[in-house]
Amino acid sequence: MMAATVEELYRNYGILADAKEDLSKHKDAYQVILDGVKGGPKEKRLAAQFIPKFFSSFPEMADAAINAQLDLCEDEDVSIRRQAIKELPRFAAGENLPRVADILTQLLQTDDSAEFNQVNGALISIFKIDSRGTLGGLFSQILQGEDVVRERAIKFLSTKMKTMPDETMTKEVEDYIFIETKKVLEDVTGEEFVLLMRVLSGLKCLQTVSGRQQLVELVVEQAFLEQALNPTDTDGVDRLLQCTRQALPLFSKNVHSTRFVTYFCEHVLPNLSMLTCPVAQLDIQLEVLKLLAEMSPFCGDMDKLEANLMMLFEKLLEFMPLPPEEENGENAVSEEPKLQFSYVECLLFSFHQLGKKLPDFLIDKINAERLKDFKIRLQYFARGLQVYIRQLRVALQGKTGDALKTEENKIKVVALKITNNINVLIKDLFHNPPSYKSSVTLSWKPVQKTEAPVVLGQKRPSGEDMPTGKKVSPLPRRDARQIYNPPSGKYSATIGNFSYEQRGGFRGGRTRGFGGRGNRSRGRIY
Repeated sequence: MMAATVEELYRNYGILADAKEDLSKHKDAYQVILDGVKGGPKEKRLAAQFIPKFFSSFPEMADAAINAQLDLCEDEDVSIRRQAIKELPRFAAGENLPRVADILTQLLQTDDSAEFNQVNGALISIFKIDSRGTLGGLFSQILQGEDVVRERAIKFLSTKMKTMPDETMTKEVEDYIFIETKKVLEDVTGEEFVLLMRVLSGLKCLQTVSGRQQLVELVVEQAFLEQALNPTDTDGVDRLLQCTRQALPLFSKNVHSTRFVTYFCEHVLPNLSMLTCPVAQLDIQLEVLKLLAEMSPFCGDMDKLEANLMMLFEKLLEFMPLPPEEENGENAVSEEPKLQFSYVECLLFSFHQLGKKLPDFLIDKINAERLKDFKIRLQYFARGLQVYIRQLRVALQGKTGDALKTEENKIKVVALKITNNINVLIKDLFHNPPSYKSSVTLSWKPVQKTEAPVVLGQKRPSGEDMPTGKKVSPLPRRDARQIYNPPSGKYSATIGNFSYEQRGGFRGGRTRGFGGRGNRSRGRIY
């Protein structure tokens, strides 16, 4: 059949517009309008508007009408595509809605920003009509569509779900999202995993203790905690870091971190020095120790508590050197060891948290000779610490406001937090018997607003006075690492560099797989 002309389109539009209740008798007129998609640009623009206007009156021609509109959605002329996409929600009625949602999801692959925004808007509008049906189309493409469509559909879910009206997000809808997301999580990349966890974390039905526990179970499945860790497998290390970061905000006094803490003690700490870094310029050892420290307060009862404490103790010894021996007859000393404050803060904090569960560990489980050696190391570290704290306070004395906002001074403020934390924890362990009562806020964690600001030049409150606060960013980000060179002095010259690094998350653009998803089908599958 020949393409309809502009005149024919208007004439048949008039027939249908005047027919009112007798529309169904004029199939031929509607067919002429459908044939408008075979014409030139003017005919196509008219067809894009006329086809949806009378769509509901010809249910037996629904497939032909939708296919005609789809042809316009794929036209070479971007203005025609936009017009056709704008009208797509008018086809989203009854059994046609999931199909329209599926089509719109596929159209997310466009590279035209205005067209992409139009597709997003159309998806949101039909979501408000039938959220369950729209989700069916989205998840169909996430599970079966090509990679670019899958990626953008997941991003749509992660950014738009939280903006949807409450009445559209019923319990039935949230349950459906949870069930379908679990299917997707069987084969995801690292970035997809982070985005999908964001979707699930925003569901009201998972805000309860049991809901958070379900989320932890999902992360545990992804983390492969039943398998031994190969420290040289970059993908495996990356998977563990990603999963641990996603689990961290879920832990509480009621939702325990026990399985993750146990895995870190049994599989990660013994291989700490051999870990292969999945991200350039990331101190992988420090990142792992920070994650362990953050999890440790929420650890429940452990099957192998003594063995895990022993592993922490052994690792702590590695980072707490013995004092250098003076040479006989000389005033000179051998090269002083580097004091790695960031590592020691993490290990001491973790040891302190788990030690509360077995307070007699250092007395009953460590022999007298080893305990004496440990206290010598603690004492030497504490001496270097005091020198460093004094130097930092002098360097920051009197500085307020903008002066504290320079990069160098921000690093020094964090250094002061680290050293104060270590000082408090060492004092606890020097008690006889060792005490585990002090509370500190890890140096990289935000503190509660009730904490008085640091007034430099005055004595900083001790760690016992510092409140603890569990606050984790919704989606962590990684800033560039900064290195601080301590000022010179008997101890500080050998204290060494430490890194100030905000806890990070998944770096954008990476496609390292959580299961190595294979290539998917290509082409239109409307």
